[in-house]
Amino acid sequence: MTLKDLKKIKLPDGPGVYFFRDSKGGILYIGKATSLRDRVKSYFSRDIIFTRGPVVQKMITDAKTATWIETDSVLEAFILETNLIKKYQPKANVQQKDDKSFNFIVITKEAFPRVLLSRGKDVPRDFPAKKRLYIIGPFPQGGMLKEGMRIIRKIFPFRDKCSPHLAVGPPSGGKACFNRQIGLCPGVCTGEISEADYKKTIKNLTLFLEGKKAEVLKNLAGQMKAYAKRREFEKANKVKRTIFALEHIHDISLIKEEPARGPVANFRIEAYDIAHLGGKEMTGVMVVVEDGKAKKSDYRKFKIRTIASADDTGALKEVLSRRFKHVEWSLPNLIVVDGSVAQRNATHKILKEFSLKIPIVSVVKDERHKPKDIEGDKEVVSKHESQILLANSEAHRFAIAYHRKLRRKKFIPDR
Repeated sequence: MTLKDLKKIKLPDGPGVYFFRDSKGGILYIGKATSLRDRVKSYFSRDIIFTRGPVVQKMITDAKTATWIETDSVLEAFILETNLIKKYQPKANVQQKDDKSFNFIVITKEAFPRVLLSRGKDVPRDFPAKKRLYIIGPFPQGGMLKEGMRIIRKIFPFRDKCSPHLAVGPPSGGKACFNRQIGLCPGVCTGEISEADYKKTIKNLTLFLEGKKAEVLKNLAGQMKAYAKRREFEKANKVKRTIFALEHIHDISLIKEEPARGPVANFRIEAYDIAHLGGKEMTGVMVVVEDGKAKKSDYRKFKIRTIASADDTGALKEVLSRRFKHVEWSLPNLIVVDGSVAQRNATHKILKEFSLKIPIVSVVKDERHKPKDIEGDKEVVSKHESQILLANSEAHRFAIAYHRKLRRKKFIPDR
């Protein structure tokens, strides 16, 4: 598909979900947008491999057309995208996912279900199938999910951690949790809502998270009429306010597109290091230095999963592979590894697998683990030497600190 092909399509300038399709109509990729027109157009820039990566670049080459579904809000586009990716499993989306690091919404199987967020890696342990009523995800953008749930909770107040008061009716001794005091809990903790009414809320919340807003509105209209018929006007008015909120979702805080995957405007260095004790509690880290300053908000920790022995290069490959699956992270301008030829070769291999071309340098240490040389492109080393050494030092410090933390948890004594 080309920009010329795109110009023949009348994409709307509003929120929704878009699909890139092959010659047979098969779905290659699904994405969400604040502006469908602007978002789809952005895939046809000349530097597509940097801004989106090789998987998406190939997808655009294979695509023959684009279709879309408009939504009433960005929040609904965000939810619909997740449901559709889960349903259709487009190849370009699946290749970019690492579900274990993403967030899921979990609704527990209880008389008064809790609505919680959980990392994919923690779901099987904390919420096995018998303990959960419903699960949706994965959501790669944790910040956007949390903001979205704040909006949803104002429409459908729910219980998260408070304990239910078993008495039904007016408060009878139960202490109101903080969320009840600010209107985000319907009074489960104080006995202000019956199990039946609370389950109606959870049912509508679940349908909304499935992207079935029309069905939710139909349910609410029926509930409002039933309450009015029984002359429960306070409850009817409450449902009416919920309908209004659903039809006028204020999600200005979600109006932002996915971050570009290409190098940022500043010069970004990513440094990697591995730490372990004879192969035990092996960890890896990534640190970031931008324009000579450590950017600690971008530091990342990796507990090694696939390497059981003292194999530093194997662990480095795992860390780099997991890192470059995160297409929402900006690419670096330079990679720094601790070691020499073996570490650089391992890094080159992973970059080749992801079709990326990023300069690599390695910091060689002496017997006291002090830097004695920087191997790699001499011009790059000369220009960025101080930043390279800072990044390497930070990576070593961060790796040791994380390793010691894990070691203390396992009660492994220092040597």
